[in-house]
Amino acid sequence: MSDRNGIFAGPAPFAIAQQWLDDASQTEPIDPNAIALSSGDADGMPNVRMVLRKDIEMDAFVFYTNYDSRKGQEIAQSGKAAFVLHWKSLARQIRVRGLASKEDGPKADAYYNSRSVKSRIGAWASKQSQPLTSRAALMADVAKVTVQKGADPERPPFWGGFRIVPLEIEFWSDGAFRLHDRFRWSRSEVDHDWEVTRLSP
Repeated sequence: MSDRNGIFAGPAPFAIAQQWLDDASQTEPIDPNAIALSSGDADGMPNVRMVLRKDIEMDAFVFYTNYDSRKGQEIAQSGKAAFVLHWKSLARQIRVRGLASKEDGPKADAYYNSRSVKSRIGAWASKQSQPLTSRAALMADVAKVTVQKGADPERPPFWGGFRIVPLEIEFWSDGAFRLHDRFRWSRSEVDHDWEVTRLSP
């Protein structure tokens, strides 16, 4: 597209996304990799929450979670997810919708092992999204797991990643008088070519 230049230029959306994230890492004061992740339950009721995006791969975005959490169960059931990356400091955002599958092998092991021991213990101790009687009960579980798992706990079988392979990525940048710039990359299947469309503000 002739006017897709400047910050919107690039041969592939993942390269543009990575560049925008690199830009945000210089200006955004807290968690430039935070995403608002959306999923839906069996009745179609949506849920959204903030999580940390871990990787931008050549064909996917990756985050990690407890598979037994509400988001983990909903995404596993539907095989779909959406999220928004928003950077107030840059007045830009990226919207992603796509297909999700588990990242449950060596990459998940490597990321889990890169975390602090306390975070690794916490992944074992927390029954994420389940009712909790008190903070004290949680800390008691942490102490129990610390004794059981020691200083080098392995990755729990219920904890790992999700890879979101987009069918749609939209790049948005704030414009004067609310005349924003928007470019949507879309495809009907993950192995199809991208179509790029400029959208009205």
